[in-house]
Amino acid sequence: MACGFGSGLSPWAPGTFGTLFAWASFALLRPLLGDGELFGLIVVCFVGGVLAVHRTGVDLGVIDHGSIVWDEIVPFWLVLLLCPAHWLWQTTAFCLFRFFDISKPQPARYFDEQVKNGFGVMCDDLVAAAYTLLVLAILRWGLA
Repeated sequence: MACGFGSGLSPWAPGTFGTLFAWASFALLRPLLGDGELFGLIVVCFVGGVLAVHRTGVDLGVIDHGSIVWDEIVPFWLVLLLCPAHWLWQTTAFCLFRFFDISKPQPARYFDEQVKNGFGVMCDDLVAAAYTLLVLAILRWGLA
């Protein structure tokens, strides 16, 4: 699970492949679940992810090993849940999320550098999701 059902095993850009997996799996889940059910699933997957990511990091000897991408998947599901369903908005969300995940603006950097456990690994991407949603909201407001 922590390795995104294999999507994190890519030798090139595993975080990007994990986020692409999130996008594809969200497209499969979206027609089956309402907003509340999806949000509940995201919360459960976040809490379970804290445990799974931590255990996998300990087992691999690196708490935020590159192959661990569950921390990309769950926060990007949240972005997609709150993002307009149009492909252009979702593509913009994907690019923004990858930018914020890679650049790690504060407080994401704090979680990445100081909180060396599953919670820290999951939270730095949750911050990237929050920045993504903020920029999308500003774009939407500006285009209204």
